Amino acid sequence: MSSSTMTTAPQGVSDRATDPDWWRGAVIYQIYPRSFQDSNGDGIGDLVGITQRLDYVADLGVDAIWLSPFFTSPMKDFGYDVSDYRGVDPIFGTLDDFDRLTERAHSLGLKVVIDQVISHTSDQHAWFAESRHSRTNERSDWYCWSDPRPDGSPPNNWLSIFGGSAWTWDPRRCQYYLHNFLASQPDLNFHNADVRKALLSECRFWLERGVDGFRLDTVNFYYHSQGLESNPPVDPEEYNASIAPAVNPYNLQDHLYDKSQPENLPFLMQLRALLDEYPGTTTVGEVGDAQRQLEIMSAYTSGHNKLHMAYTFDFLGGEYDAGYFHDRIADLEEMVGDGWPCWAFSNHDVMRHISRWQVAHGYELRFAKQAAMLMLCLRGSVCVYQGEELGLTEAELSFDDLVDPYGIEFWPNYKGRDGCRTPMVWQAASHLGAFSAAPKAWLPVPADHLVHAVDRLEEDPESILNFYRAFIAERRQRPELVKGDIELLDSGTGVLAFIRRHGNAETLCVFNMTSDERDFELPSGLDIEQNDWHGDLVPRQGGHLNLDAYIGLMVRIV
Repeated sequence: MSSSTMTTAPQGVSDRATDPDWWRGAVIYQIYPRSFQDSNGDGIGDLVGITQRLDYVADLGVDAIWLSPFFTSPMKDFGYDVSDYRGVDPIFGTLDDFDRLTERAHSLGLKVVIDQVISHTSDQHAWFAESRHSRTNERSDWYCWSDPRPDGSPPNNWLSIFGGSAWTWDPRRCQYYLHNFLASQPDLNFHNADVRKALLSECRFWLERGVDGFRLDTVNFYYHSQGLESNPPVDPEEYNASIAPAVNPYNLQDHLYDKSQPENLPFLMQLRALLDEYPGTTTVGEVGDAQRQLEIMSAYTSGHNKLHMAYTFDFLGGEYDAGYFHDRIADLEEMVGDGWPCWAFSNHDVMRHISRWQVAHGYELRFAKQAAMLMLCLRGSVCVYQGEELGLTEAELSFDDLVDPYGIEFWPNYKGRDGCRTPMVWQAASHLGAFSAAPKAWLPVPADHLVHAVDRLEEDPESILNFYRAFIAERRQRPELVKGDIELLDSGTGVLAFIRRHGNAETLCVFNMTSDERDFELPSGLDIEQNDWHGDLVPRQGGHLNLDAYIGLMVRIV
């Protein structure tokens, strides 16, 4: 469908104003459309397929779905290179298909959050085609153009996350243009007021269609320094490979000038003002800055006038270690003030956490349950990535199977993002796990994923799938876990413990994040209900809890 399609809201728009704060403490299920369900047999998932599977999502007990991009795109970066913000790419369906998906989701009590990729477009977007045509046309300043240095080299040392310089020469204008990702993903110039106005209009289009919010891709990449200063090298003591793989030289710069600029705050206020016209809508921003993640997250979510919530890469990388988690949570609580975090352990860009946080053989299921429980007990909202509830591991793919340009560029030391994007598995004994009737899916369905298929796990009362369902349902009954405060406790090596509070309700959460037994001493004066365990049963000896390997527990305080 083209961008000229009607902008009036279809029937089925949810009553978003019923609980305008529904997003606070929400559990959001991320759907990667290419890999969820193929309805037409072409090997690629689509919007009709998603609609067919929404009952499954609703049965998980989540509050919302987040749809990764389905917009018109040449698919060089699989939808994160948009060529029409108001169109649905034909491989995914039509705008009518999207409307039916939204209506069905709302009828099931699910909110609909969609990706908005507004830091850059595809080079096939009409805006860029016009901008690159000359230096004098109406959109000549809509992208980030610069003359070369006297020797013909790029304006500065800025690097692309996908490898090489962040500048590409364009012979039409005899200038360089900026791209933080692929050369086919030119960066929009947010310093231009017309660009900001146009992007807000694109967002309004989807709000009018009934979406309940936006996940904002690379939200701190919108602005660059107009001075085009070169970035300094990173301080070795602050080196952090959380944003890019360790083999990527992008990590060697301190990105002071190519992103995370102060001008971003006024634009986020403009965006929030637009969302406020539609009560009950929300935003969640992706903050990627290796040196200043929490500071930026705090600035972007504080004051109730910018983003509703944001997430960082702290737990999309890092260690599965109680000390690391304690310190990151403590830092967040100190910095974020009245802001609201959103947590994720896996998504479409990183290795699945079941594989990334490797555990000793034999503890895989217990670890998967503990990780789910831990994420769902943190203060904030939660994003669950499709297949996470099945305990899916990172798929091992050959180089010939890769389609991700990031993995192809840095193979074999970094294998890219295809391993976390393989299709969902619905039926263990069916072709391609019942994802598609096509002879071949766009990415392989690993044989070892089939044992995790939905139909098989549903039959096992002890499965990770049934644990997710049970724990999300339990969490809904505890307002302290949904919207409460958090108090970190001193808990000893390898143990993470905290109290969640809301009103008069208090819950103690304790996690032994090691493969060894641990002992946890209850704080002086604290007593817990004996019949309120949720998690594995833990022996109690006086004021101590004996914690087996990868035990997680949640219990009310009396």
